[in-house]
Amino acid sequence: MFTDADAAALYDLVNPWDPGQWPSDAFYDELVRAAGSVLDVGCGTGAMLHLARAHGHRGRLVGLDPDPAALARARRRADIEWVQGTAADARGDAAFDLATIPGHAFQCLVDDAELRASLAAVHTALRSGGRFAFETRHPQARAWEGWNPSAVSDLVDTAGRALRLWHETESVVGDVVTFTGTTATAEGTVLRVDRTRLRFLTEEVLDKFLADAGFMAEARYGDWDGGPVTGRSREIITLARRR
Repeated sequence: MFTDADAAALYDLVNPWDPGQWPSDAFYDELVRAAGSVLDVGCGTGAMLHLARAHGHRGRLVGLDPDPAALARARRRADIEWVQGTAADARGDAAFDLATIPGHAFQCLVDDAELRASLAAVHTALRSGGRFAFETRHPQARAWEGWNPSAVSDLVDTAGRALRLWHETESVVGDVVTFTGTTATAEGTVLRVDRTRLRFLTEEVLDKFLADAGFMAEARYGDWDGGPVTGRSREIITLARRR
């Protein structure tokens, strides 16, 4: 058996939150530390907020995620508010200085109605002038072309099991990519297959959605070192402000 709880623990092992090692984590960590109150949408296992609290953040921290197994791990720290729900549930009555959607989770908002509802909810949760930080993979980089079974990761999980992990793109329809993530034993016996759909938005389309929701783009970067978006950028990193 490979349970949802196993998958959540494996996520933390494969994706450790470490601002000292990963520039993307450092980007969000700096924003969170500077904000008096933070809403982390798609918080997963809560690692970003855990670290902020451990490093002395004294303001209100709230994590929102639809996955109960991930939230069960997040709730190991009880001095943070954890809420089960989707981005569209991000209500807060203008209570937050900062909202974040790290880890490319913004791309999980696939259809127009879902994206509009989510942006409207985040807008409602932020105070006037509050900031909204997130990133998407730039479609020009065609990241999905590297998601294939030849790119295998071998590791040992916290239960001592030797595992193999890989991703495989199933389809590309318009700006939506469907792919699977497979967890198997070292011998190749499949334990779990997770299917995900991601939307790859251009800057122009993204900014139209943001403007319609009442946001203005305050800053835009093409890499985690703060460089501009260019014809070679792999990321679209956005820091928006609530109007």
